[in-house]
Amino acid sequence: MAKVTLFEVAKLANVHPSTASRALSPTISREVSEATRLKVLEAATALGYRPNVVARGLRQGRTGTIGVVITDFEHLYNAPVLRGVEVSLEEAGLMPLVAETHDSSKRLERALDHLVGRRADAIIVTAARFGDEPAITKAAQFLPVILAVRTLPGTRLPTVAHDDFEGGLLAARHLVSLGHRRVAEIGGARDVSSFVQRRAGFRAGLKEAGIVELRSEGAARVPGIEEGYRLACELVEEAAELPTAVFAHNDLLAAGAIDAFAEAGLRCPDDISIVGYDDMVLADHLSPPLTTIRLPSFHLGRLAAELALSLLDKPGTPAPRVALPPELVVRRSTAPVRTVEARVG
Repeated sequence: MAKVTLFEVAKLANVHPSTASRALSPTISREVSEATRLKVLEAATALGYRPNVVARGLRQGRTGTIGVVITDFEHLYNAPVLRGVEVSLEEAGLMPLVAETHDSSKRLERALDHLVGRRADAIIVTAARFGDEPAITKAAQFLPVILAVRTLPGTRLPTVAHDDFEGGLLAARHLVSLGHRRVAEIGGARDVSSFVQRRAGFRAGLKEAGIVELRSEGAARVPGIEEGYRLACELVEEAAELPTAVFAHNDLLAAGAIDAFAEAGLRCPDDISIVGYDDMVLADHLSPPLTTIRLPSFHLGRLAAELALSLLDKPGTPAPRVALPPELVVRRSTAPVRTVEARVG
């Protein structure tokens, strides 16, 4: 079947081809009247016209693709972010080109080099760790780079992230409100801004209540269930006195901790309350359902993509830094403090 051309759409709509082009553009359709835009859209639909986004982009020095660098496809918290990015890009006639790093700085650098070499129009990076500044700054010399989810305090790149400090603060205040004073953390990596800020916010919340947490040195190698289990086991084995509540830096760590505590004979929340972070799909299906800090991750993905598009349309725009507010979601993994034995024997 012969491909329908823009000229055929224009002829059916009885407009000039340049008018048809503007009417079908996701960024400049406002330059034509609404009546004309609808008439062109009807003609395009009737003919089965599909715009050649790549060709149009190449005429503007673009390829119609936005690079997205994530940590790992298996991490559940990446899914809503990617979905938000894809929805915004699809609306603009662009497509994401996704690469994963497995939280490796070397893989991140290679992914950035590939995306720059493939002439991506912009890159959204959700996998930055402290120390990745040189590689990311280098890529930003060639095309717009947007940081999402994780931040790099030493850079001035446009950023869309969660307010993780506030999230940690919410977790602390919730546990304090339930009467807990012996509390501990199961923390994420210390070179990832999200976990650093969650830790800082949690400790600030404890400090305002006059509480010093029982354990602070543990940090997960990777933010997954296995590490949550390992760190919780260490907590049970090594703590001079057991906490009555634990703040895990994400829901996967919390899920692993629940398993470890159950094996040690600690019931959640009767003996120990647990707060997670992210509000991933699994959170409401754990036993017990997990109290957690909800992040607007889909909205974050949309905002990151829209920011990339705006920087392409208006180069030189000052780099914004957006922090989205978290929300405490109370379920059955937290309860008022009860008297427990100092050790499990």
